[in-house]
Formats: sequence, C-alpha cells, structure tokens
Amino acid sequence: MGVFPILTDPIYVNRPYLPPLAEVMPALEEIWRTRVLTNNGPFHAEFERRLARFLDTPYLSVTTNGMLALQTAMETADLTGEVITTPYSFVATTHAVKLERLVPVFVDVAPHDLNIDPARIEAAITPNTRAIVAVHCYGNPCAVEQIADIARRHDLTVIYDAAHAFGVRYRGRGLLSWGDFAVLSFHATKAFNTFEGGAVVAATAAGKRGVDSARNFGIANEVEIPSVGTNAKMSEFNAALGLVQLDHFERVRAARRAVDSRYREALAGMEGIELLALPPDAEPNFSYFPLLVREGYPESRDALYERLKAHGIFSRRYFYPLLSGLPMYRDLPSAAADNLPVATRAAEQILCLPIYPDLGEADQRRIIDLVVGGR
Repeated sequence: MGVFPILTDPIYVNRPYLPPLAEVMPALEEIWRTRVLTNNGPFHAEFERRLARFLDTPYLSVTTNGMLALQTAMETADLTGEVITTPYSFVATTHAVKLERLVPVFVDVAPHDLNIDPARIEAAITPNTRAIVAVHCYGNPCAVEQIADIARRHDLTVIYDAAHAFGVRYRGRGLLSWGDFAVLSFHATKAFNTFEGGAVVAATAAGKRGVDSARNFGIANEVEIPSVGTNAKMSEFNAALGLVQLDHFERVRAARRAVDSRYREALAGMEGIELLALPPDAEPNFSYFPLLVREGYPESRDALYERLKAHGIFSRRYFYPLLSGLPMYRDLPSAAADNLPVATRAAEQILCLPIYPDLGEADQRRIIDLVVGGR
C-alpha cells in the first residue's frame, strides 16, 4: 500500500462550488440595508422567478431544504396509505415518507441505472397504494414515460425526488417537468448549491398554490390560516447566493463533464470495474461518478474504499446501506433482501469517486492510478 504518498490535502467525494465572494457582496449589502431577511423578500421572489425560467418549470417554489421540499409536496398531494418507492437512495427520501405518516413499499431497481424498476412498481400496487415516490438517482432520469403510464392507469400521484437532477434535461425538456411534483436539493454537496435550500416543482398552478401555503404554516393572509403547514421558506441570504450561482452553473457543469470524461477514458473496459453509462437522450449534470466493483477486481469494494482513504481520498458508498435495511424499515414485508436483489448487490459494490469542478488533473490521476493499480 505504500507506493503512493498520502496527500497533504484530503480529496473528498465533493467540494462545493462557491462563486467569487465579490459577486455576492452587493447582495449582502442590500440585505443589510433593507434588513429583510426572510418571509418571501425580494431576493426570494427574484430567485424563484429566475430559477423557474432557467429550469423551464413555471410552477416552482423554493424551500429551506430538499427534505422539507419533499414533505411539502406530499402534504400538498394530501396522501394517505402506501407509497411505492426505492430502497436505493439517501435516507431523506424514506424519512420524508415516514414523517408524513405514509407507509413505504420498497421495490427493486433496474440494473442499468439503479433507478426504480417500472415492472416492479406495477407488481407492487395494492388497493392501499396512493403514490409513487421515485428518485432520479445520480441525476439519471427514471423511466418517466413508463411511470407516467402506470400512474395514469392506477390513478396514482407521482412525486420525483430529483435532489441529484438540477439542470438535467431529457428528450429536449427539463426532467423536472415530469410527475405531479418534483423536488430539488440545493445542499452544499449538490451540483448547484445555496449552502442549504431546495425547491418544489408542481405540474399545475393549483399545486404551486398548495406548496406555497404549506411552506408558510398554512397561512393565507394576516387573519386566515385555513390549513396546517410548516416553515419551509428560503432565507434572503440563500436566495441571493442562488441568484449568483445560477450565472455560473453551465460553466460548473462543463467542468464536471471534463472530470467525468477523464475517468471514463481511464477506467473503461477495466476488469472488475463497471461504470454506469451516461443516460441516453439526456443532458446530465455530472453530479456523481459511480462505479461498481464487480467480480474480477483484485479486492472488494470496501477494501478499495479503505485503501483510497488511507491515501487521503474520501470516496463514498452511495448508497450503502440500503434504506430497507435500516431499523425503522427493515421489518416491512417489502424490505426483505430477496425482494430487492439488484439493489442489494449494488449497495455492496457501489463506490462514488470524487468529482467536482476544480478537481485538478494531477489529483484525479492519483485517484485513477490507485483504482487501476488494484492492491
């Protein structure tokens, strides 16, 4: 293990992009001048308008974070009973389901993209099913046409957890335009960040009105509160930062694409390493670089993970363990491992390598050499 020196500066799986501070300062000065900090202030309103135009989604509402965005969408949809979802995601997906007092029903994922398998959705529908909560994993589009057809035939609400999918387009249209609701995360780890933040995209004007009420305590005006809601509004600071970040996103996407291309060129065809293919008919955002450590590689996924860490390179096992194996979900009938063979195997083999806009070629070469060198 000693052929490569430990790096002085660790390389993490992600490094948040930050715009030049000088570009943010005028907005901060305006916030200090007006003392409008929250409650749908001018930066909040402008960010929401510009973001809706940028993403080609007219009914968009910004929120405090992605998890509250997901809960707010579920509240607006007025769901009860069961929702069919994936076990292969970050914990926020199913925690939001559970906090809304809904029952998650896990179905397996498709091996080519690790997104929820439409055939498994159809088989899992019962009289208690009310919705499908699907995840565009790694920003790769789900089988949206098939899911839409299933939902239409069974009268189900479709909510996409699109936390990874900012700016992704599919067959010429924004990926967020699919489903009754789609939710975004602007967490620091995402391709587009506002430090913390999120958004809900609704398919209709009525859906947006419902989200706007639900994110503001259910308040209609100074004297009327007709429904129960939460506090999921975005602050003026996060909105102001988001406006600046929008101006940089396409450059950030291009830089991420370059990192992705270097990995693919170096690792393609390597025995025991399977790269998830870039999705056809889609413009990705290159948020993650996932690979699967299969049979034929000279060590296990976990051994590679630890070896990289020993050299100051912090990859991540996104997503391990499966959500279905967590203590609050593992007793559900749908959580049994034999019900989820593809997801179970993927969770044992997945590794996401560092990818961010300013990952230098020398540092990336060091990562590649460690992967190619085996043990």
